[in-house]
Amino acid sequence: MSADAAGFDGRTAFISIAYLTASVAFILGLRGLTRPETARRGLQLAALGMLAAIAGTLVNHEVVSFTWILVGLTLGTLLGWPLGQKVAMTQMPQRIAISHLFGALAATLVGIAEYTHHVWGGLELSRVQALALGFEVLFGALTVSGSFMAFGKLHELLPGRGITFPGQNLVNLTIFTSSIVLMGYLVYEPTASWAFFTMAGLSFLAGFMMVLPIGGADMPVVVSLLNSYAGLAASATGFALGNAVLIICGALDGASGFLLSVLMSKAMNRSFGNVLFGAFGSAKKALAAGSTAKGEMKEISLEDAALALRYAKSVVVVPGYGLAVAQAQKTVGEVAEVLEEHGHEVLYAIHPVAGRMPGHMNVLLAEANIAYEKMIEMEDINERFPEVDVAIVIGANDVVNPAARNDPASPIYGMPVLKVDLAKRVIVLKRGKGTGFAGIENDLFVDEKTSLLFGDAKATLQRLLTELKTHT
Repeated sequence: MSADAAGFDGRTAFISIAYLTASVAFILGLRGLTRPETARRGLQLAALGMLAAIAGTLVNHEVVSFTWILVGLTLGTLLGWPLGQKVAMTQMPQRIAISHLFGALAATLVGIAEYTHHVWGGLELSRVQALALGFEVLFGALTVSGSFMAFGKLHELLPGRGITFPGQNLVNLTIFTSSIVLMGYLVYEPTASWAFFTMAGLSFLAGFMMVLPIGGADMPVVVSLLNSYAGLAASATGFALGNAVLIICGALDGASGFLLSVLMSKAMNRSFGNVLFGAFGSAKKALAAGSTAKGEMKEISLEDAALALRYAKSVVVVPGYGLAVAQAQKTVGEVAEVLEEHGHEVLYAIHPVAGRMPGHMNVLLAEANIAYEKMIEMEDINERFPEVDVAIVIGANDVVNPAARNDPASPIYGMPVLKVDLAKRVIVLKRGKGTGFAGIENDLFVDEKTSLLFGDAKATLQRLLTELKTHT
């Protein structure tokens, strides 16, 4: 055997081992993310897997120049490092949407480059390759524009409510079906470049149109679904390039994103069809339902709120998006510490879709060094609310609305919610009298057991902390 052959065999073996290591690390990392106590290790394993995948790719014999790789590495570092350091937790959902956009854009551009390289370069393009490239570009382009729309809605550059018009679902279905038909024709005639680029353009338009009618209340499901689409595009890229680690990584991403979307839809008692075509967050539907909240909101003074907490043996904190906006997680942790020092039990009720992304509240509270065992999931905490002396709702709205259980006419009827109204007393920290993302009034806020503290959550909690320290 020649030295060149031996060297090539050694390089091939290294690439295979690197890709196998990466695949195993990705699977174990994903498994680690299923539990808070193993999440950090899961992330480290995933990072190790990515390092192995990059190392295996860089020694590939098809890499003829490292110039553009180094340029991309430099630009990515210069953009990504400050972004990771400066983006606040409240902006993490739109940060994730942008990540999906860039990932899908990379897959789409690779697909377009690979197709033009074959067709315009006079190389043979099989029908299987055409199918893989068509699938890659279809879902990639759709994810790019859909993620851009999701980012705009989450960052309030676009209206958060769903925007609808007559016949919208039919238009969307026609656009998407046309893309599928063109991909089918591309498989029949791989060199039909007009079909390829028309399909890419229609898919790009489909992403805009599909997210346009979806309201803010459904954005967590949309972001998760876009994550699944990005994974499918990456997996198709792997098939097109003959890259095993891309196939595995993309399949994991696609499957996990889809399952997460299913779980979140279930948590809201919604179907995929209702999320994608129902425009749940639209103002029109919310106004049509009317307000079922009867009564007046009752304000409470800071001193009376502190007094109620001093005499409460069991306290449950219900965090929501308002907590994230105010960056009040550390302050609420300090309030809990004062109460616990005097023998009070303090727990945290976690709704699966509270905030703007899955696990948003868990991450915020963990950032404040709050123990994982004190974060109680909805199914478990709901059984305990009748024995809770005081429930403190901080910036949560739709996920604590009793109308979801009691009012069949409500747009959120059937959605599993935290049964905060069963607590003996409820104190709500709220910036103003506005509605939540679903655009409906909240019966809890006018309940006779409920009192409200208006103002910025962090500032209110800081004053409450001072009051507790002074008189406890």
